[in-house]
Amino acid sequence: MSSWLVTKAPVRFDELLYPESVCSTIERTAVQANPPHLLLSGPSGVGKTATWRLIARQVLGPSWSARTHVLQARDLARTSGAMTKFEEFLRPEGSSSSDTLAGRTSLDAYDASFSGITSTTPAPAGKESTPELNEGRAPVSRLIVIEDADHLGTIRQSYLRRMMESASGSARFIFTSHTPSRVIEALRSRTQHIRLPSPPRKDIEACIAAIAEQEGLETARGVLGDIAHIANGNLRKAIFVTELLGHRNMLDDRKNLQHLIAATSVREMQHVLEEALRNRVHDWRWEKKGMKNSRVLKGAMGSLDQVMGENNLEPEDVVVHFHRLLTAGRMQLEEHMLAELLVELADCDVALHKTTQGRIELERFLLKVAQISERHAQAKAS
Repeated sequence: MSSWLVTKAPVRFDELLYPESVCSTIERTAVQANPPHLLLSGPSGVGKTATWRLIARQVLGPSWSARTHVLQARDLARTSGAMTKFEEFLRPEGSSSSDTLAGRTSLDAYDASFSGITSTTPAPAGKESTPELNEGRAPVSRLIVIEDADHLGTIRQSYLRRMMESASGSARFIFTSHTPSRVIEALRSRTQHIRLPSPPRKDIEACIAAIAEQEGLETARGVLGDIAHIANGNLRKAIFVTELLGHRNMLDDRKNLQHLIAATSVREMQHVLEEALRNRVHDWRWEKKGMKNSRVLKGAMGSLDQVMGENNLEPEDVVVHFHRLLTAGRMQLEEHMLAELLVELADCDVALHKTTQGRIELERFLLKVAQISERHAQAKAS
């Protein structure tokens, strides 16, 4: 069974939860005979993926999915040999080949009926775009989408810049980004930048209310407003939480949402902070694995690596959990120490928006936590 994030996705530009001016800009860009490279930026869950999918459908027609190539930069950054995999994506025939993904031209660019694919969704703009030759070049033949391009790093971004300059005019790049300042100026200057704002709470509530009505769900008074509140502008989160509670028949009581939020909070995060407060940021231990002993990282960083891997958390998510723990009063810290920790956490949050090495910034924060704890302990002892 497909998620509501798929089945309830918008199929027209005017269904996107953006201001009218943003929707009209997206539509005007997509219906151009010669659309530009695009940079779509905005907070998490705002609809960047839904937006580029509609643009791809409008630009490439019914066969858009066969001619759209997507690379998730976050997944790439977590794997070994990232640069090799990046080159394999852009040069399918090998790094020594002159053939590039951006240089390939599809026959569908000349004849939209060539593939014989019947459209299952209407054209997002209300009518299909007509491919036209542009200054003697082929119409747009394919789209190359790099999601979370701010996690590519400068080396891979520079590689893309050279390809954008030398590639055929029949391909377009679409970049999505949470923090566009991490995208190098050479790429940003070659794209049209469209900023996608978070939808207001009332629009999110109206959206999930319409979905609940379509699904015939009975909801308690105020529960959808609560979901919109905890989503905090993240439409994807609001839809996912509504779907989860709806499938479990738990939308009839507002307390069920409170229990869900409490159950999904990462309790291990408190253990990470407690280990750092005990000055155990790095605690190496020998453990027997199979027939040999291995040195394993424990302490705060070991616990953090484990919880981030098990829960698929990003560094920004970790900061949110740390902030929630510190401000909720569960740690029972002295006021002066709490103030210092929150200042360091704020510095860490700012640093995360300027780097692609989030783990290093989290490690620096935990070391600061250990230093603050040790200093306060010495002050008490004296």
